[in-house]
Amino acid sequence: MAFASLQPLADRAALFAAVRQEALVTATDALGDYRWGVDDAPGGRTLTFVATADSSRRLVTRAHLVATIAPGPRSLLWAWAHPQGDPDGVAAPLRDYGAQHGIADLAQPEVPFPPEADADLDDWIADAAHQIGAVVAEITGRAPYYSAPVGGGTRAVFVLDAPLPPPTVTDAMIVLPRLLQSVHLSDARGAVWDLARLAGWHLEWSDEAFSGAVVRDASGSATFRFDAQARITGIDATLAR
Repeated sequence: MAFASLQPLADRAALFAAVRQEALVTATDALGDYRWGVDDAPGGRTLTFVATADSSRRLVTRAHLVATIAPGPRSLLWAWAHPQGDPDGVAAPLRDYGAQHGIADLAQPEVPFPPEADADLDDWIADAAHQIGAVVAEITGRAPYYSAPVGGGTRAVFVLDAPLPPPTVTDAMIVLPRLLQSVHLSDARGAVWDLARLAGWHLEWSDEAFSGAVVRDASGSATFRFDAQARITGIDATLAR
């Protein structure tokens, strides 16, 4: 856990964020070995992934700075307060959400690291970047994100407008069995509900005890089963492919 006050938000969006990150990984893996770079052109900041073997093969995304996480000042600086950020950009809804719900770590411009960050700072910063990416997904519905090392141990978190297809039930069910082995879910039932909400799918609970849920879109449907601790015990899917 990075910033404790932000973890419940990240937990709710955990499945949706993982599915969208998987789509980005699939797109970049298709390039083979690649390099990436950020261009702050007048028309807007882009983050481009370029195949090493063939520079004509590339994935161009519009990149929106969310925050920087720096070991020097030992703090996170939100983009709406950053010299290179946008006060009305993608991080602004996080600030507004924090003010509305009394979450100081979203509402204040700079957030100091907690004491436990001392253990392994590089790993802690990397984990914090992923937490921030999931929080953005939860509050704004925007994903995927990219955690970019920018020198001196600092990471910049960008939300990407990438040419990726919207998430479908079929696509998600193909990757979820593997993702569930690595994604920690403090409330799997809530994460499934949030996945459907953020992806724009229809969800219907199977009973008043919320022991199951059916999610569906035009591509297919999937039934999730939960135990008394809200853990996923099984998934049955009817998919278009």
